[in-house]
Amino acid sequence: MLNGQVKISWWALRLSYGLVPIVAGLDKFTNLLTHWTKYLSPVIQHLLPTSMSAVTFMYGIGVIEIVAGLLVLSNFVRWGAYVVCFWLIGIAINLVSTGQYYDIAVRDLVMAVGAFALAQLTEAGAGEGALGTGRSRRVFHPSVPSHNMGA
Repeated sequence: MLNGQVKISWWALRLSYGLVPIVAGLDKFTNLLTHWTKYLSPVIQHLLPTSMSAVTFMYGIGVIEIVAGLLVLSNFVRWGAYVVCFWLIGIAINLVSTGQYYDIAVRDLVMAVGAFALAQLTEAGAGEGALGTGRSRRVFHPSVPSHNMGA
């Protein structure tokens, strides 16, 4: 029973952390959800080359988010989840450096924990037998304590 519950949880995380970055990345080109440049820290804007606008920078951000989401949905779930995790931490740092949007920064840090959990579950083999799970280094078995899992 536990193994089935773990697989359901793994799939929920995988779909969430695969699809949401893709949608957010695509929206960097349309601004239907929000105008993303308002979340860009003045510090980051100051570091951009003078020839690059905040909008152009957000297009690049969108491409990275789309790639990260596709990684999670591909055979590289674990790596994609780690990319999404660290990406969300970076977004939170950017938001804090704006001097506002602290609530969104906290939300993104919590989401980063979820992405980290997806990477760890994938590494433990929670998605074994699922299509496109990538290679895990451990064999997941719910009755075996994690300290006894093979490398």
